[in-house]
Amino acid sequence: MKFQKDETLFTGRLKSMVFAFKGAVKLITTEHSVMVQSSLAVAMIIAGFYFEITKTEWMFQIFAFGLVLSIEGLNTAVEKIADFIHPDYHERIGFIKDIAAGAVFFAAMTAITIGLFIYLPRLV
Repeated sequence: MKFQKDETLFTGRLKSMVFAFKGAVKLITTEHSVMVQSSLAVAMIIAGFYFEITKTEWMFQIFAFGLVLSIEGLNTAVEKIADFIHPDYHERIGFIKDIAAGAVFFAAMTAITIGLFIYLPRLV
């Protein structure tokens, strides 16, 4: 099957959006860490309505969700590619996967910090 590029601006972008949406659905429905993080995002949205957070706090909270889920998606892609290239354990592949997981850690710590700034004053 030969790859045929769609040269039209509108239909090409529309197809890209459909592929991106399918990828997001696959990510949410197949990856346990993303399922957990998505559930936490829903819980924080509920908390946001309950505590009536400000528009600025909503922006930071939504940014934090997007950051974590985006980096988790990239981490998953790195892991899948690494496993495809070298299915057995390999020290260098493990190193690469650990670095990708470290990026998720940084994003998650950022999101937790944002959540603490928003909700800790309301809980204390």
